[in-house]
Amino acid sequence: MPNKTPRHPRKATAVIVLGVCLALLGGIGAWLLLGRDTTPSCNGLPENDRVRSSVGQDIGPGMSCQALGEAIVKASTGDAQGRHSLTQAQALKDVLTALGAQGSGELTLDPALRRPLATALADYAPDLHAMLGGIGVQDFVTRAAPETPPWKSDDGTYHLTVLTDTLRDVLHAVAQDPHSYALLRLTETRTTGERLAAVPADAEGFGLSVPPTESARALGTLDAIAEAVTRDLGTSQAQAWRTAVLDSLADDSASPTDGLAAAWLRGLRSTAEEERYESLRTQGVEMTRLWAQQRKMDEQTRQGLLAKVERGALSAYREIEP
Repeated sequence: MPNKTPRHPRKATAVIVLGVCLALLGGIGAWLLLGRDTTPSCNGLPENDRVRSSVGQDIGPGMSCQALGEAIVKASTGDAQGRHSLTQAQALKDVLTALGAQGSGELTLDPALRRPLATALADYAPDLHAMLGGIGVQDFVTRAAPETPPWKSDDGTYHLTVLTDTLRDVLHAVAQDPHSYALLRLTETRTTGERLAAVPADAEGFGLSVPPTESARALGTLDAIAEAVTRDLGTSQAQAWRTAVLDSLADDSASPTDGLAAAWLRGLRSTAEEERYESLRTQGVEMTRLWAQQRKMDEQTRQGLLAKVERGALSAYREIEP
């Protein structure tokens, strides 16, 4: 019976190994090609027709992301009284909508755009509060669709509103920069203080419970975004992110000088350093507690309100829990 064994087994083995290597190289080459970051410069915003139309015709391919960020802030910022025109609100809505269309939960924002977008969003503090809090926001919900223009309230200002997923995706992308996250957190802290201070002295029922619960929900949403950001970081990077956030919040030059927000921030600064970040998770409850003390609220009402606020914060956190 003839011998079927190859005369040159080493040569045959070499041929097989070569074939495997070529296949692997081909696969690696394809992975490199497909896995390479193909995100357009500045997230493609300079090439977006709607963004160019609303933010400014000077925007176009080849511009720096820093220049684009400055243009976005300039086009969307309101007047000294915090009022926004239709053009200003539409500009920011078009930018956020364009970013939101780039993939739910997968948005990676050019680093140069994080701080400008945080600055622009902070200029719409009442709108941001309403969208994050998610209570009694019918106007925001019904007008959130991309094609629906900003709406005008009785005081003459136009309001920003976008789809919930769009807002959360953009906030998550912006929050990769801890200083930008701290700016949004400080903005919500101030707004919470203002909303609670505006509750009438004789308020009861929903009139008493909705403002602190809505505020706690807004802060709980920001808690969840912070958790999602740090989860994707290494231990040392996550700690550096948290430290940068706390340092920004503790900056006296950026903090309010009076009112409920200032009182809570003073308490944050006096908290032991190793416990400060954890205290952010209880901010909604603690600001409500301070507010209840200032109003000399009776114990039964105070305890019932604190329980509602705590549930509201936890519910908002779990809605987008990483």
